[in-house]
Amino acid sequence: MKEYKILFTGSVGAGKTTAIGQISDVPPLVTDVRNTDRSVDKPLTTVGLDYGEFALDTGDRVRLFGTPGQSRFDFMWQILARNALGLVILVDNSRPDPLADLHTYLDGFAGVLAGVPCTIGVGRLDSHPQPDLDHYAEALAGRDALYPVLDVDVRRREDVLLLIDTLLAQIEANALGAMQ
Repeated sequence: MKEYKILFTGSVGAGKTTAIGQISDVPPLVTDVRNTDRSVDKPLTTVGLDYGEFALDTGDRVRLFGTPGQSRFDFMWQILARNALGLVILVDNSRPDPLADLHTYLDGFAGVLAGVPCTIGVGRLDSHPQPDLDHYAEALAGRDALYPVLDVDVRRREDVLLLIDTLLAQIEANALGAMQ
């Protein structure tokens, strides 16, 4: 049996804890505490990590790690990124500048992204349609890698699985490319 590691990151409230909980086969481990950041309207926030896992049809396991969203915990980002095969960045489109948020995480994980694929999930597009997915594509155009951008609702298991499937397809394509 093989084990794979996928890392979820994104701003506070983007849905990392929820996404991991939607697809984990085990009750997720969360390190949430009372939120003291008044700029974010949520009662709890992750300060260490989130953890869940699920089994693939092959019997292999995918371990899911979620980072804290606040930049003050960015030291945890690099620790949690070690040995990750891929990265999922979740963006909350209801935040004041979600494109800037995206760039914060792309820049914060630049070293990691040099070696692993990334998929981006944009949430709350239904209630906050701007920027739309085309704006995200334009914002990513200057980067040297392909980052699929998907409209997601992390409360829906199917949406989170689509993020994972998209990421696994990139991992597989990279592996095949390396073999040639």
